[in-house]
Amino acid sequence: MILGMIILLVNVSCNTKTEGTDNKEQTKTEKVRPPKTDIHTAALTGDVLLIEQHIAAGSDLDAKDPFGGSTPLITASVFGKTEVAMALIKSGADLNKQNNDGASALHVAAFFGRKEIVEALLVHGADKNILNSRGELAITTVQAPFEQMIPVYDFFLQQFGPMGLELDYEKLEEIRPLIYKMLL
Repeated sequence: MILGMIILLVNVSCNTKTEGTDNKEQTKTEKVRPPKTDIHTAALTGDVLLIEQHIAAGSDLDAKDPFGGSTPLITASVFGKTEVAMALIKSGADLNKQNNDGASALHVAAFFGRKEIVEALLVHGADKNILNSRGELAITTVQAPFEQMIPVYDFFLQQFGPMGLELDYEKLEEIRPLIYKMLL
């Protein structure tokens, strides 16, 4: 009988310690897991909830995609995913990281007429003096007359339209001079 009580006390005390230890260890080691959808796809599709999950999980916000070296912020800027861009900017994404062509988020946001993203990048300290691989500043991407740029926009629509790129030429023509002034 005494032996049975000793065994019971040992089991109870071991279980209590183990449970307490497990809970503490679980709390210490419990980490938010990134979603199954990669951060680049989340940026491309404009899925802010997935981006927020990546941010909470500590995913690399500056990871370059294997194709053109774009970061999620650059991708969001190209495709006009303003909410995603804002979440990345506010969460400390590198505003000046460049893709394989040397373009930063500011270059592509300016070129594609993403005024709100350009504003946010500038407010948060994006460098206007970064040169891309052609030696162009972000302001250079909106300097030429719109008519001269139509074939370039057509090219990008052909390449990235199937991925969801949308361009409103009337809006682009109107907004390019405003972005130019912002970048002076």
